[in-house]
Amino acid sequence: MFHPYHHAKTNPDKVAVVMAGSGETITYRQLDERSNQGAQLFRALGLRRGDSIALFLENHPRYFEICWAAQRAGLYYTCISSALTAGEVEYIVRDCGAKLFITSKAKAGEAEKLAPKIADLKLFSLDSAWGAYASFEEARAKLPATPIADEAPGVDMLYSSGTTGRPKGVRVELKDEPIDAANSLVQLAAGLFGFNKDTVYLSPAPLYHAAPLRWCMTTMRLGGTVIVMEKFDPERALELIEKYKVTASQWVPTHFVRMLKLPEDVRMKYDHSTLNCAIHAAAPCPVQTKQAMIEWWGPVLKEYYAGSEGNGFCYISSEEWLKKPGSVGTAKIGVLKICDEESNEVATGSDGTIYFADGTPFEYHNDPEKTAQSKNKHGWTTLGDVGHVDEDGYLFLTDRKAFMIISGGVNIYPQELENLLVTHPKVADAAVVGAPDEEMGEKVVAVIQPMNWADAGEDLRAELMQFARENISHVKAPKQIDFMEELPRHQTGKLYKRLVRDSYWGKKSTIV
Repeated sequence: MFHPYHHAKTNPDKVAVVMAGSGETITYRQLDERSNQGAQLFRALGLRRGDSIALFLENHPRYFEICWAAQRAGLYYTCISSALTAGEVEYIVRDCGAKLFITSKAKAGEAEKLAPKIADLKLFSLDSAWGAYASFEEARAKLPATPIADEAPGVDMLYSSGTTGRPKGVRVELKDEPIDAANSLVQLAAGLFGFNKDTVYLSPAPLYHAAPLRWCMTTMRLGGTVIVMEKFDPERALELIEKYKVTASQWVPTHFVRMLKLPEDVRMKYDHSTLNCAIHAAAPCPVQTKQAMIEWWGPVLKEYYAGSEGNGFCYISSEEWLKKPGSVGTAKIGVLKICDEESNEVATGSDGTIYFADGTPFEYHNDPEKTAQSKNKHGWTTLGDVGHVDEDGYLFLTDRKAFMIISGGVNIYPQELENLLVTHPKVADAAVVGAPDEEMGEKVVAVIQPMNWADAGEDLRAELMQFARENISHVKAPKQIDFMEELPRHQTGKLYKRLVRDSYWGKKSTIV
Protein backbone atom coordinates (compact mmCIF):
# COMPACT_ATOMS: atom_id res chain seq x y z
CA MET A 1 0.00 0.00 0.00
CA PHE A 2 3.06 2.26 -0.12
CA HIS A 3 2.85 4.01 -3.47
CA PRO A 4 1.24 7.16 -4.91
CA TYR A 5 -1.09 5.11 -7.09
CA HIS A 6 -2.95 3.92 -3.96
CA HIS A 7 -3.53 7.50 -2.86
CA ALA A 8 -4.61 8.43 -6.39
CA LYS A 9 -7.41 5.90 -5.96
CA THR A 10 -8.46 6.81 -2.43
CA ASN A 11 -7.85 10.58 -2.44
CA PRO A 12 -7.20 11.66 -6.04
CA ASP A 13 -7.55 15.41 -5.52
CA LYS A 14 -5.17 15.57 -2.57
CA VAL A 15 -2.07 17.64 -3.31
CA ALA A 16 1.06 15.52 -3.54
CA VAL A 17 3.52 18.30 -4.44
CA VAL A 18 3.60 22.09 -4.08
CA MET A 19 6.31 24.14 -5.78
CA ALA A 20 6.97 26.88 -3.22
CA GLY A 21 8.10 29.54 -5.69
CA SER A 22 5.47 29.26 -8.41
CA GLY A 23 2.71 27.81 -6.24
CA GLU A 24 2.07 25.07 -8.83
CA THR A 25 0.41 22.00 -7.31
CA ILE A 26 0.34 18.39 -8.48
CA THR A 27 -2.41 16.13 -7.17
CA TYR A 28 -2.07 12.41 -6.60
CA ARG A 29 -4.30 11.79 -9.62
CA GLN A 30 -2.02 13.89 -11.82
CA LEU A 31 1.11 12.28 -10.39
CA ASP A 32 -0.29 8.81 -11.04
CA GLU A 33 -1.48 9.55 -14.58
CA ARG A 34 1.69 11.35 -15.63
CA SER A 35 3.98 8.71 -14.15
CA ASN A 36 1.99 6.03 -15.97
CA GLN A 37 2.38 7.95 -19.23
CA GLY A 38 6.09 8.34 -18.52
CA ALA A 39 6.47 4.61 -17.97
CA GLN A 40 4.56 3.96 -21.20
CA LEU A 41 6.97 6.32 -23.00
CA PHE A 42 10.01 4.56 -21.62
CA ARG A 43 8.68 1.23 -22.86
CA ALA A 44 7.75 2.71 -26.27
CA LEU A 45 11.33 3.94 -26.60
CA GLY A 46 12.67 0.46 -25.95
CA LEU A 47 13.76 0.80 -22.32
CA ARG A 48 13.41 -2.39 -20.31
CA ARG A 49 13.82 -3.40 -16.68
CA GLY A 50 17.35 -2.70 -15.48
CA ASP A 51 18.05 0.05 -18.03
CA SER A 52 19.10 3.53 -16.90
CA ILE A 53 17.99 7.11 -17.47
CA ALA A 54 19.63 10.35 -16.33
CA LEU A 55 18.09 13.66 -15.23
CA PHE A 56 19.92 16.99 -15.31
CA LEU A 57 17.38 19.36 -13.78
CA GLU A 58 16.81 22.14 -11.32
CA ASN A 59 14.02 21.60 -8.76
CA HIS A 60 11.37 21.29 -11.47
CA PRO A 61 7.62 20.54 -11.17
CA ARG A 62 8.05 17.44 -13.38
CA TYR A 63 10.87 15.98 -11.29
CA PHE A 64 8.81 13.48 -9.31
CA GLU A 65 6.60 12.56 -12.26
CA ILE A 66 9.74 11.33 -14.06
CA CYS A 67 11.19 9.55 -11.04
CA TRP A 68 7.93 7.71 -10.33
CA ALA A 69 7.67 6.79 -14.02
CA ALA A 70 11.13 5.24 -13.84
CA GLN A 71 10.32 3.59 -10.51
CA ARG A 72 7.27 1.81 -11.90
CA ALA A 73 9.11 0.84 -15.11
CA GLY A 74 11.92 -0.98 -13.29
CA LEU A 75 14.62 1.52 -14.30
CA TYR A 76 17.63 2.99 -12.59
CA TYR A 77 17.21 6.77 -12.47
CA THR A 78 20.30 8.90 -11.95
CA CYS A 79 19.62 12.45 -10.78
CA ILE A 80 22.61 14.65 -11.61
CA SER A 81 23.63 17.84 -9.81
CA SER A 82 22.28 20.86 -11.66
CA ALA A 83 25.49 22.73 -10.74
CA LEU A 84 27.80 20.54 -12.85
CA THR A 85 29.46 21.42 -16.14
CA ALA A 86 28.79 19.63 -19.43
CA GLY A 87 31.97 17.58 -19.07
CA GLU A 88 31.08 16.50 -15.53
CA VAL A 89 27.55 15.59 -16.58
CA GLU A 90 28.86 13.59 -19.55
CA TYR A 91 31.08 11.53 -17.24
CA ILE A 92 28.10 10.56 -15.04
CA VAL A 93 25.77 9.91 -18.00
CA ARG A 94 28.31 7.54 -19.54
CA ASP A 95 29.29 5.93 -16.27
CA CYS A 96 25.70 5.10 -15.28
CA GLY A 97 24.95 3.70 -18.74
CA ALA A 98 21.97 5.96 -19.38
CA LYS A 99 19.98 5.30 -22.55
CA LEU A 100 17.80 8.39 -22.14
CA PHE A 101 18.66 11.89 -20.90
CA ILE A 102 16.24 14.56 -19.66
CA THR A 103 17.09 18.21 -19.04
CA SER A 104 15.23 21.54 -19.07
CA LYS A 105 15.36 24.97 -20.68
CA ALA A 106 16.84 26.32 -17.44
CA LYS A 107 19.90 24.13 -18.03
CA ALA A 108 20.19 24.98 -21.73
CA GLY A 109 23.67 26.49 -21.39
CA GLU A 110 25.38 23.26 -20.35
CA ALA A 111 22.84 20.99 -22.07
CA GLU A 112 23.60 22.58 -25.44
CA LYS A 113 27.30 21.80 -25.02
CA LEU A 114 26.41 18.31 -23.90
CA ALA A 115 24.08 17.35 -26.77
CA PRO A 116 26.75 16.46 -29.40
CA LYS A 117 28.70 14.46 -26.80
CA ILE A 118 25.71 12.19 -26.05
CA ALA A 119 23.96 12.30 -29.41
CA ASP A 120 23.57 8.49 -29.36
CA LEU A 121 21.12 8.78 -26.42
CA LYS A 122 17.45 9.66 -26.55
CA LEU A 123 17.43 13.36 -25.63
CA PHE A 124 14.50 15.19 -24.04
CA SER A 125 13.87 18.58 -22.48
CA LEU A 126 11.11 19.76 -20.20
CA ASP A 127 9.04 22.87 -20.94
CA SER A 128 9.56 22.73 -24.73
CA ALA A 129 11.59 21.20 -27.53
CA TRP A 130 14.77 22.97 -28.62
CA GLY A 131 17.92 22.06 -30.49
CA ALA A 132 18.63 18.34 -30.26
CA TYR A 133 16.12 17.91 -27.44
CA ALA A 134 12.56 16.72 -28.01
CA SER A 135 9.75 17.79 -25.69
CA PHE A 136 9.28 15.22 -22.94
CA GLU A 137 5.78 16.45 -22.10
CA GLU A 138 4.62 16.29 -25.73
CA ALA A 139 5.96 12.78 -26.18
CA ARG A 140 4.45 11.65 -22.90
CA ALA A 141 1.04 13.17 -23.58
CA LYS A 142 0.49 10.90 -26.59
CA LEU A 143 0.49 7.77 -24.46
CA PRO A 144 -2.19 6.20 -22.24
CA ALA A 145 -2.36 7.05 -18.54
CA THR A 146 -2.72 3.41 -17.59
CA PRO A 147 -0.06 1.19 -16.00
CA ILE A 148 2.37 -0.69 -18.24
CA ALA A 149 1.82 -4.43 -18.36
CA ASP A 150 5.17 -5.32 -16.80
CA GLU A 151 5.45 -2.93 -13.86
CA ALA A 152 8.51 -3.61 -11.71
CA PRO A 153 10.24 -1.52 -9.04
CA GLY A 154 13.07 0.67 -10.22
CA VAL A 155 15.45 2.54 -7.94
CA ASP A 156 17.65 5.60 -7.89
CA MET A 157 21.35 5.28 -8.73
CA LEU A 158 22.92 8.41 -7.34
CA TYR A 159 26.44 9.79 -7.41
CA SER A 160 28.47 11.23 -4.58
CA SER A 161 29.03 14.99 -4.64
CA GLY A 162 32.72 14.46 -5.30
CA THR A 163 33.93 16.38 -2.24
CA THR A 164 37.08 14.23 -2.04
CA GLY A 165 37.47 13.18 -5.67
CA ARG A 166 35.52 12.16 -8.75
CA PRO A 167 31.84 11.34 -8.12
CA LYS A 168 31.09 7.65 -7.68
CA GLY A 169 27.77 5.99 -8.39
CA VAL A 170 26.05 3.78 -5.82
CA ARG A 171 24.23 0.84 -7.36
CA VAL A 172 22.00 -1.66 -5.60
CA GLU A 173 20.33 -4.73 -7.04
CA LEU A 174 16.75 -4.38 -8.29
CA LYS A 175 14.31 -6.37 -6.19
CA ASP A 176 11.69 -8.83 -7.38
CA GLU A 177 8.75 -7.36 -5.50
CA PRO A 178 5.67 -5.22 -6.15
CA ILE A 179 6.24 -1.51 -6.88
CA ASP A 180 4.33 -0.63 -3.69
CA ALA A 181 6.40 -2.78 -1.32
CA ALA A 182 7.64 -1.03 1.82
CA ASN A 183 11.35 -0.32 1.83
CA SER A 184 13.56 0.37 4.85
CA LEU A 185 13.13 4.15 4.54
CA VAL A 186 9.33 3.85 4.58
CA GLN A 187 9.60 1.80 7.76
CA LEU A 188 11.99 4.32 9.35
CA ALA A 189 9.89 7.31 8.28
CA ALA A 190 6.70 5.84 9.68
CA GLY A 191 8.26 4.28 12.77
CA LEU A 192 11.02 6.60 14.00
CA PHE A 193 9.90 9.88 12.44
CA GLY A 194 6.11 9.56 12.59
CA PHE A 195 5.36 10.19 8.90
CA ASN A 196 1.85 9.37 7.67
CA LYS A 197 -0.81 10.55 5.23
CA ASP A 198 -1.18 13.82 7.16
CA THR A 199 2.50 14.76 6.90
CA VAL A 200 3.28 18.10 5.27
CA TYR A 201 6.98 17.89 4.42
CA LEU A 202 9.17 20.88 3.55
CA SER A 203 12.16 20.14 1.32
CA PRO A 204 14.58 23.10 1.12
CA ALA A 205 17.37 21.27 -0.75
CA PRO A 206 18.17 20.17 -4.33
CA LEU A 207 16.19 17.11 -5.38
CA TYR A 208 19.14 15.48 -7.13
CA HIS A 209 20.67 14.69 -3.73
CA ALA A 210 19.87 11.38 -2.05
CA ALA A 211 18.18 12.60 1.14
CA PRO A 212 15.75 15.16 -0.37
CA LEU A 213 14.83 12.85 -3.24
CA ARG A 214 14.26 9.78 -1.11
CA TRP A 215 12.48 11.50 1.78
CA CYS A 216 10.17 13.37 -0.59
CA MET A 217 9.29 10.15 -2.41
CA THR A 218 8.80 8.37 0.90
CA THR A 219 6.36 11.10 1.97
CA MET A 220 4.42 10.41 -1.22
CA ARG A 221 4.50 6.65 -0.61
CA LEU A 222 2.72 7.39 2.66
CA GLY A 223 0.23 9.85 1.13
CA GLY A 224 1.56 13.11 2.56
CA THR A 225 2.21 16.46 0.85
CA VAL A 226 5.64 17.72 -0.18
CA ILE A 227 6.50 21.44 -0.32
CA VAL A 228 9.52 21.92 -2.61
CA MET A 229 11.66 25.04 -2.37
CA GLU A 230 13.21 25.84 -5.73
CA LYS A 231 16.08 27.49 -3.85
CA PHE A 232 16.80 27.83 -0.14
CA ASP A 233 16.30 31.17 1.55
CA PRO A 234 16.33 31.23 5.38
CA GLU A 235 13.42 33.61 5.95
CA ARG A 236 11.36 32.11 3.12
CA ALA A 237 11.74 28.69 4.75
CA LEU A 238 10.27 30.01 7.98
CA GLU A 239 7.45 31.67 6.06
CA LEU A 240 6.60 28.38 4.31
CA ILE A 241 6.49 26.49 7.61
CA GLU A 242 3.83 28.92 8.81
CA LYS A 243 1.95 29.17 5.48
CA TYR A 244 1.56 25.45 4.84
CA LYS A 245 1.49 24.33 8.49
CA VAL A 246 4.50 22.13 7.84
CA THR A 247 4.77 19.14 10.18
CA ALA A 248 8.10 17.68 9.00
CA SER A 249 11.18 18.98 7.25
CA GLN A 250 14.77 18.11 6.48
CA TRP A 251 17.83 20.31 6.86
CA VAL A 252 21.61 20.44 6.85
CA PRO A 253 23.65 22.36 9.44
CA THR A 254 24.34 25.29 7.07
CA HIS A 255 20.57 25.86 6.86
CA PHE A 256 20.45 26.09 10.66
CA VAL A 257 23.40 28.48 10.77
CA ARG A 258 21.80 30.79 8.21
CA MET A 259 18.43 30.78 9.98
CA LEU A 260 20.01 31.41 13.37
CA LYS A 261 21.90 34.42 12.01
CA LEU A 262 18.69 36.11 10.89
CA PRO A 263 17.74 39.10 13.07
CA GLU A 264 15.83 37.91 16.12
CA ASP A 265 12.66 39.83 15.20
CA VAL A 266 12.62 38.02 11.83
CA ARG A 267 13.14 34.62 13.41
CA MET A 268 10.41 35.15 15.96
CA LYS A 269 7.70 36.51 13.69
CA TYR A 270 6.86 33.17 12.04
CA ASP A 271 4.79 30.43 13.67
CA HIS A 272 6.48 27.00 13.70
CA SER A 273 4.14 25.33 16.19
CA THR A 274 2.95 22.70 13.67
CA LEU A 275 6.52 21.44 13.14
CA ASN A 276 6.99 18.21 15.09
CA CYS A 277 9.88 16.69 13.14
CA ALA A 278 12.94 18.58 11.88
CA ILE A 279 15.30 16.00 10.43
CA HIS A 280 18.92 16.85 9.83
CA ALA A 281 21.88 14.97 8.38
CA ALA A 282 24.50 15.18 5.56
CA ALA A 283 27.16 16.97 7.63
CA PRO A 284 28.17 17.15 11.31
CA CYS A 285 26.21 19.78 13.21
CA PRO A 286 28.12 21.99 15.68
CA VAL A 287 26.93 21.39 19.24
CA GLN A 288 26.26 25.10 19.81
CA THR A 289 24.19 25.31 16.61
CA LYS A 290 22.02 22.32 17.47
CA GLN A 291 21.56 23.51 21.05
CA ALA A 292 20.35 26.89 19.74
CA MET A 293 17.92 25.22 17.32
CA ILE A 294 16.41 23.04 20.07
CA GLU A 295 16.02 26.10 22.29
CA TRP A 296 14.23 27.87 19.40
CA TRP A 297 12.11 25.08 17.88
CA GLY A 298 11.83 22.76 20.86
CA PRO A 299 12.84 19.06 20.99
CA VAL A 300 11.71 18.36 17.43
CA LEU A 301 15.18 17.88 15.88
CA LYS A 302 15.83 14.31 14.79
CA GLU A 303 19.28 13.52 13.46
CA TYR A 304 20.56 10.58 11.47
CA TYR A 305 23.90 9.46 10.14
CA ALA A 306 23.88 7.53 6.86
CA GLY A 307 25.07 7.81 3.27
CA SER A 308 23.80 7.34 -0.26
CA GLU A 309 25.32 3.86 0.00
CA GLY A 310 22.60 2.82 2.46
CA ASN A 311 24.98 0.48 4.31
CA GLY A 312 23.89 1.60 7.77
CA PHE A 313 21.75 4.10 9.65
CA CYS A 314 22.15 5.78 13.04
CA TYR A 315 19.49 7.91 14.73
CA ILE A 316 19.13 10.22 17.72
CA SER A 317 16.17 12.22 19.06
CA SER A 318 16.45 15.66 20.65
CA GLU A 319 15.79 14.16 24.09
CA GLU A 320 18.64 11.66 23.66
CA TRP A 321 20.94 14.31 22.18
CA LEU A 322 20.50 16.59 25.18
CA LYS A 323 21.88 13.73 27.29
CA LYS A 324 24.57 12.90 24.70
CA PRO A 325 25.39 16.25 23.06
CA GLY A 326 27.36 15.85 19.86
CA SER A 327 26.26 12.27 19.20
CA VAL A 328 24.59 11.14 15.97
CA GLY A 329 22.87 8.27 17.74
CA THR A 330 22.78 4.51 17.85
CA ALA A 331 22.61 2.10 14.92
CA LYS A 332 19.16 1.21 13.61
CA ILE A 333 20.41 -0.50 10.44
CA GLY A 334 23.71 -2.39 10.62
CA VAL A 335 26.01 -2.89 13.61
CA LEU A 336 28.58 -0.20 14.45
CA LYS A 337 32.25 -1.20 14.45
CA ILE A 338 35.13 1.21 15.12
CA CYS A 339 38.43 -0.04 13.71
CA ASP A 340 42.10 0.86 13.49
CA GLU A 341 44.21 0.86 10.31
CA GLU A 342 44.49 -2.96 10.47
CA SER A 343 40.68 -3.32 10.74
CA ASN A 344 40.88 -4.42 14.37
CA GLU A 345 38.20 -3.08 16.69
CA VAL A 346 39.44 -0.35 19.03
CA ALA A 347 38.56 0.19 22.67
CA THR A 348 35.28 1.86 23.62
CA GLY A 349 35.67 5.64 23.38
CA SER A 350 38.68 5.48 21.03
CA ASP A 351 38.61 7.09 17.60
CA GLY A 352 38.82 4.94 14.50
CA THR A 353 37.25 4.36 11.11
CA ILE A 354 33.48 3.83 11.34
CA TYR A 355 32.24 0.57 9.81
CA PHE A 356 28.84 -1.09 9.63
CA ALA A 357 28.54 -4.85 9.94
CA ASP A 358 25.46 -6.70 8.67
CA GLY A 359 24.33 -3.62 6.73
CA THR A 360 22.82 -3.37 3.26
CA PRO A 361 25.32 -4.46 0.58
CA PHE A 362 26.24 -1.98 -2.17
CA GLU A 363 28.84 -1.36 -4.84
CA TYR A 364 30.37 1.66 -6.51
CA HIS A 365 29.38 1.33 -10.13
CA ASN A 366 32.26 0.63 -12.53
CA ASP A 367 34.74 1.03 -9.71
CA PRO A 368 35.66 -2.30 -8.11
CA GLU A 369 38.71 -0.68 -6.48
CA LYS A 370 36.57 1.85 -4.57
CA THR A 371 34.11 -0.89 -3.68
CA ALA A 372 36.98 -2.98 -2.29
CA GLN A 373 38.37 0.03 -0.38
CA SER A 374 35.00 0.50 1.32
CA LYS A 375 35.26 -2.97 2.91
CA ASN A 376 37.65 -4.38 5.46
CA LYS A 377 38.86 -7.94 6.03
CA HIS A 378 35.65 -8.76 7.91
CA GLY A 379 33.42 -7.56 5.05
CA TRP A 380 32.23 -4.55 7.07
CA THR A 381 31.69 -1.37 5.05
CA THR A 382 32.63 2.27 5.67
CA LEU A 383 31.74 5.71 4.32
CA GLY A 384 35.26 6.90 5.18
CA ASP A 385 34.36 8.72 8.39
CA VAL A 386 36.20 8.67 11.71
CA GLY A 387 34.55 8.60 15.12
CA HIS A 388 34.06 6.73 18.37
CA VAL A 389 31.30 4.89 20.21
CA ASP A 390 30.69 5.42 23.93
CA GLU A 391 29.81 2.82 26.54
CA ASP A 392 26.09 3.17 25.71
CA GLY A 393 26.55 2.56 21.98
CA TYR A 394 26.20 6.19 20.86
CA LEU A 395 28.29 7.25 17.87
CA PHE A 396 30.24 10.52 17.85
CA LEU A 397 31.72 11.72 14.55
CA THR A 398 35.22 13.16 14.42
CA ASP A 399 35.65 13.96 10.71
CA ARG A 400 36.22 12.54 7.27
CA LYS A 401 39.38 10.42 7.24
CA ALA A 402 40.41 12.08 3.97
CA PHE A 403 40.40 15.53 5.62
CA MET A 404 42.82 14.65 8.43
CA ILE A 405 45.80 17.00 8.82
CA ILE A 406 49.12 15.53 9.97
CA SER A 407 51.19 18.29 11.56
CA GLY A 408 54.46 17.34 13.27
CA GLY A 409 53.23 13.75 13.49
CA VAL A 410 49.99 14.76 15.24
CA ASN A 411 46.66 13.83 13.65
CA ILE A 412 44.32 16.85 13.57
CA TYR A 413 40.71 16.66 12.40
CA PRO A 414 39.40 19.98 11.00
CA GLN A 415 35.73 19.55 11.91
CA GLU A 416 36.18 20.57 15.54
CA LEU A 417 37.77 23.90 14.59
CA GLU A 418 35.22 24.52 11.81
CA ASN A 419 32.38 23.93 14.28
CA LEU A 420 33.91 26.50 16.61
CA LEU A 421 34.67 29.19 14.03
CA VAL A 422 31.20 29.16 12.50
CA THR A 423 29.72 30.18 15.85
CA HIS A 424 31.55 33.53 15.70
CA PRO A 425 29.06 36.29 14.81
CA LYS A 426 31.25 37.66 12.00
CA VAL A 427 31.69 34.24 10.31
CA ALA A 428 29.24 32.96 7.69
CA ASP A 429 31.16 29.77 6.89
CA ALA A 430 34.53 28.17 7.59
CA ALA A 431 36.79 25.52 6.09
CA VAL A 432 39.91 24.17 7.77
CA VAL A 433 42.57 22.45 5.66
CA GLY A 434 46.17 21.38 5.82
CA ALA A 435 48.71 23.49 3.92
CA PRO A 436 52.35 22.59 3.26
CA ASP A 437 54.78 23.51 6.02
CA GLU A 438 58.53 22.98 5.70
CA GLU A 439 59.06 22.18 9.38
CA MET A 440 55.81 20.44 10.41
CA GLY A 441 54.79 18.82 7.10
CA GLU A 442 51.36 20.42 7.24
CA LYS A 443 49.95 23.40 9.11
CA VAL A 444 46.36 24.19 10.06
CA VAL A 445 44.82 26.89 7.87
CA ALA A 446 41.32 28.30 8.45
CA VAL A 447 39.60 29.78 5.40
CA ILE A 448 36.79 32.11 6.44
CA GLN A 449 33.74 33.37 4.56
CA PRO A 450 32.85 36.56 6.51
CA MET A 451 29.27 37.63 7.08
CA ASN A 452 30.38 40.96 5.59
CA TRP A 453 33.21 40.85 3.04
CA ALA A 454 34.28 44.35 4.10
CA ASP A 455 35.42 42.83 7.42
CA ALA A 456 38.01 40.61 5.70
CA GLY A 457 41.38 41.83 6.88
CA GLU A 458 43.94 41.94 9.66
CA ASP A 459 41.55 43.01 12.44
CA LEU A 460 39.17 40.10 11.85
CA ARG A 461 42.12 37.75 11.34
CA ALA A 462 43.50 38.70 14.76
CA GLU A 463 40.07 38.49 16.40
CA LEU A 464 39.43 35.00 15.05
CA MET A 465 42.91 33.79 15.95
CA GLN A 466 42.35 34.88 19.55
CA PHE A 467 38.82 33.38 19.54
CA ALA A 468 40.20 30.02 18.40
CA ARG A 469 43.06 29.95 20.88
CA GLU A 470 40.71 30.77 23.76
CA ASN A 471 38.38 27.91 22.89
CA ILE A 472 40.48 25.09 21.47
CA SER A 473 43.85 23.45 22.03
CA HIS A 474 46.74 25.43 20.55
CA VAL A 475 47.77 22.30 18.62
CA LYS A 476 44.42 22.39 16.79
CA ALA A 477 44.22 26.18 16.47
CA PRO A 478 44.91 27.74 13.06
CA LYS A 479 48.44 28.84 12.24
CA GLN A 480 47.04 30.92 9.36
CA ILE A 481 43.66 32.52 8.62
CA ASP A 482 42.63 33.49 5.09
CA PHE A 483 39.40 34.80 3.57
CA MET A 484 37.17 33.74 0.69
CA GLU A 485 34.05 35.54 -0.53
CA GLU A 486 32.13 32.28 -0.80
CA LEU A 487 33.30 28.81 0.12
CA PRO A 488 32.62 26.09 -2.47
CA ARG A 489 29.85 24.42 -0.55
CA HIS A 490 27.47 21.99 -2.24
CA GLN A 491 23.79 22.94 -1.99
CA THR A 492 23.27 19.85 0.15
CA GLY A 493 25.59 21.30 2.78
CA LYS A 494 28.74 19.36 1.96
CA LEU A 495 31.91 21.37 1.55
CA TYR A 496 34.15 20.84 -1.48
CA LYS A 497 37.13 20.91 0.85
CA ARG A 498 39.34 19.34 -1.79
CA LEU A 499 39.04 22.54 -3.85
CA VAL A 500 40.01 24.70 -0.88
CA ARG A 501 42.93 22.45 0.01
CA ASP A 502 44.19 22.33 -3.58
CA SER A 503 44.67 26.10 -3.55
CA TYR A 504 47.49 25.63 -1.04
CA TRP A 505 49.17 22.88 -2.99
CA GLY A 506 49.86 24.73 -6.24
CA LYS A 507 46.36 24.93 -7.68
CA LYS A 508 44.35 28.03 -8.72
CA SER A 509 43.03 30.03 -5.77
CA THR A 510 40.49 32.75 -4.98
CA ILE A 511 41.62 32.91 -1.36
CA VAL A 512 43.11 36.10 0.11
